[in-house]
Amino acid sequence: MREALFVKQNSKKWKEFENLQPGNPDLLAERFITITDDLAYAKTFYPKSKTTAYLNGLASRMHQSIYRNKKEKSGRFIRFWKYELPFLFKKHEKKLLWSFLFFMVFCLMGAFSAKYDNTFIRLIVGDQYVKMTNENIAKGDPFGVYKQHNEFLMFFYIAFNNIYVSFVMFVSGIFLSAGTVYNLIRNGMMLGSFQYYFFAKGLGWNSVLVIWIHGTLEISAIVLAGGAGLVLGNSILFPKTYKRMVSLRMGAKEGLKIVIGLIPIFICAAFLEGFVTRHTEMPLWTSISILIFSLAFIIWYVIIYPNWLNRKLEQQSE
Repeated sequence: MREALFVKQNSKKWKEFENLQPGNPDLLAERFITITDDLAYAKTFYPKSKTTAYLNGLASRMHQSIYRNKKEKSGRFIRFWKYELPFLFKKHEKKLLWSFLFFMVFCLMGAFSAKYDNTFIRLIVGDQYVKMTNENIAKGDPFGVYKQHNEFLMFFYIAFNNIYVSFVMFVSGIFLSAGTVYNLIRNGMMLGSFQYYFFAKGLGWNSVLVIWIHGTLEISAIVLAGGAGLVLGNSILFPKTYKRMVSLRMGAKEGLKIVIGLIPIFICAAFLEGFVTRHTEMPLWTSISILIFSLAFIIWYVIIYPNWLNRKLEQQSE
């Protein structure tokens, strides 16, 4: 893009940024992310121009306004989950939606495959797991697998494994998003066939009330990690007006932030699986309450709250 066109497309936005009041740190933080993106583009294509110098000065002033008189460590930590991560959810909402759609489609395919092919479930989850579950069903304790290990060991193992899976989901996006889609297919078909297995045994709704105590947060976070992988992969496929390496750095940074932001969710899910899910005879209202609260939190934090923040910022910038 020619420098004159770049300036013409963005000059109005830059002027608005100059007039932002320093007393609004949240709006400044959001706009600071935007101006640094423009600065990175200008440094790449017009490294010695007046436009680059202007953007550098504007970014510096905004940075000083944001970080003046604040507690660096605690303020930055809180701001990340309160503002930065929700804004990333809003910015990349279409990629998160595609991740959800991919996962759901292949989850349904896994369920149908298990229904019409008796060997499919063994292929996906393994003969040993199916044998163990059949034995537990025969004993009258179909979800006994959640009681076999010490709570603390189970918690740490599950938390580590889920965080590892989420990073694999993200990093595999470097293969032009194909790696992330493959992992979404794999996990979706595994969940679909696994869930159908219990319905086929007449334990479908019981499995929902037990497994989804932790599964609501866990599976939601896996889908969001898939969205982070698509952010990474699409930054290579669709760099827009940026140089491909610049776009890749931006995509990698934002995708990584999403994955890091999911760690507390994985830890909560691991806690529920290690300490709560094992109590398979808990009152019905307790199980339903956990399910509803977990689902409500995901919908609020990933969809409702980011949209509310975005509307609020747009109103303040008018």
